Order: sequence, then structure tokens, then C-alpha cells
Amino acid sequence: MDRKQAVKNTKRAVIKIGSQLLEKNGQIDTDFVKNLSSNIKHLQSRGIEPVIVSSGAVLAGVKKLGLKKKPTSITEKQAVASVGQAYLMQIYDQIFSENGQIIGQILLTIEGLRERKRYVLAQNTINKLIEMGVIPIVNENDTIAVDEIVFGDNDFLAAHVSVLIGADLLVILSTAGGVYTKSPEEEDSQLILEIKEIDKALQYAKASTSKFGTGGMRSKLEAAKIAVSHQIPVVIAPKEKDILLKIFDGELAGTFIHPQKERKLTKKKSWLKLLSAPKGRIIVDKGAEKALKEGKSLLPAGIIDVEGIFSKNDVVAIVSEEGQIIGKGIVNYSSKELKKVKRKKSSEVERILNKKFTEAIHTDNLVVF
Repeated sequence: MDRKQAVKNTKRAVIKIGSQLLEKNGQIDTDFVKNLSSNIKHLQSRGIEPVIVSSGAVLAGVKKLGLKKKPTSITEKQAVASVGQAYLMQIYDQIFSENGQIIGQILLTIEGLRERKRYVLAQNTINKLIEMGVIPIVNENDTIAVDEIVFGDNDFLAAHVSVLIGADLLVILSTAGGVYTKSPEEEDSQLILEIKEIDKALQYAKASTSKFGTGGMRSKLEAAKIAVSHQIPVVIAPKEKDILLKIFDGELAGTFIHPQKERKLTKKKSWLKLLSAPKGRIIVDKGAEKALKEGKSLLPAGIIDVEGIFSKNDVVAIVSEEGQIIGKGIVNYSSKELKKVKRKKSSEVERILNKKFTEAIHTDNLVVF
């Protein structure tokens, strides 16, 4: 899939706005937000469903409070973010409303998305907003979260949201304007128009040294790996007038990152792979490991040992005899029950537990790495 084909096929797009893009001459760049609103209205007229992931709560809080510099401690950043989030959404709401657009605020944390129920609720809410013609604006809940305030500037959140809602394209707008062979300021530095292997491109990426940004190009590429692994192409593009229109017209703006050609995971398996937190470990034998890699379910007979305390429907890590994590899955038995029936055949499992036999983990509820 090339760039023109990717944007032509896009029905749902996630647009990530970094902190640096929202700042101009020491203030919030309202001209940029106005142009963003105008571009998005054009995209909507083409039938494209936009979702914005916006950083900038700390930046907006600094401006609103009249602080001379960005706070350094986590507690200060969270407090400033609580002021800035309201101010930032006020700016978005005012500008988008003037353009006849309705926005809705979604505050998420990566920690919250690790819980399956919250993941599905977030998914349903964003889908309902889109169905209602509302433009969701997603931000990390900086008042209670730590990860994105310290590292990532919402790059990872944007990637996870893209997977969460089944986006067709992730656009990351960045002051760097794309991936370059060297620092963009150097004369012999060249823009890389397309990337097929992100790991090779990481050699060109550095962490952020900006005043308000926290991610840098490295975090953008690491986040892009999540999206492209789910067949979602990524464009890292510059802050310039009508940039979204240029991208969706198929122009060579920024860096296009090709999606991987692996089989697409279901949304449940995407959550399992990327976000779920195992509550225990199941060690399996060679035969079970081979069966799992062939797409089969995990049976109690293939379980060597069980570690940790977990309940039915909890997530566990699946571990090989050598101690390597080979996958994750949602169990049909508690740890107490599995300890009783490990290495047992189906007839023995039914007799020991006095219940109808089922797989330890069904293939629909497991992902193998």
C-alpha cells in the first residue's frame, strides 16, 4: 500500500497534535487551531471521520497561570495540567464552534486501557461520538497519569487510540516535519519520504530537547510501530498551513510509514497483546507450545505449572519450558483450579472439578508472540 492509496482508502483518521505545535510566540497558536478546524471540516465533507489526540494541557496551564517556565516535578505538572486542560478545551470548543463543529472531550490513561472493561467502554464512547457527528478530542488525563507526562507526549496514546477505534490512518503532526537522515537543522540532512522498516529508521531518531514536548522523533517511531503492526499506516508531517489537506490529497508531505503485512488481529487480541497486564503465569510443555503457535487452544494437559493467584477471565502470561514468554491469554479457570488439573486429560478435568470440560485458554482469547 503506497501513500496515495492509503489516504484514498481512509475513512477514519486519528490526528495527533503535539505540545510544540500549539505554542507560538509564548502563547497558544490559535491560528493553527483555526486552520486545523478548517482542514478537518473539509475532510468531513469527504466522508472522513476525524479523531484528534491533543497534547498541550501542561503548556496551556503554564500560559493560563502566567508561569515563566514549565514545572519540573510530577505533582506540579499534574496541578498545572488540571488548569490547562480546561483552558485548552475552551480554545478548541470556541474555534471549532465558530466553524459549526461540535467537539467532545475524552480523557484516557494507558493504565486505564489495560483493564478490558474500560478499554471497551472507551471504544464504545468514541464510536458513539463519531456516530453523533462529534469530533472526539482525546488527551492523556495528566492530572492523574504519570507515563505520558514524563515520556511520549501522547504519541503512544495516539497509536493505541488508532488501534482502539480501527483507524485507517494515523497522522502525527510534528515540528520536525518528518524523519530526517540527520538533525533537520543540518545542511546535508534529507527528509525520508517513506519507511518500510521502522527499526532501521530508529537510528536517525533522537529524544526531544524542546521546551514543552516530551517525546521527540524516537517516541513517534516507537508509537508508529504499534500502529503499523495493526496494518494502520502512519504519516509524520510538519506544522504548516493546510497540512491535512495536502496529506489527504496524496502530496509528498512528511514521512509515510508503511503498514506491516501481518495478519490483522481482532480488537480483543490487540488489547491482549498491547495493553493487558497478566496476573499470573502458565508454564506449558513443548507440545502445547507447538499447538499454540499453530493457532490451537491451550488444554490443561499441556500445562506444566501455574504461578500466581488469578481468577477465571483474568489475563495470564503463557511461558515456555525455557522461561520465555510466548503469549498472553484470558483463562477459563482460576489458578487454584488449574493447579488441580494441570497435566490432566479432559475426562479427568471434569471428574476433579465436577464441571463440564473447557479449554484452559480458548484460541479466540489468546495471542502468541
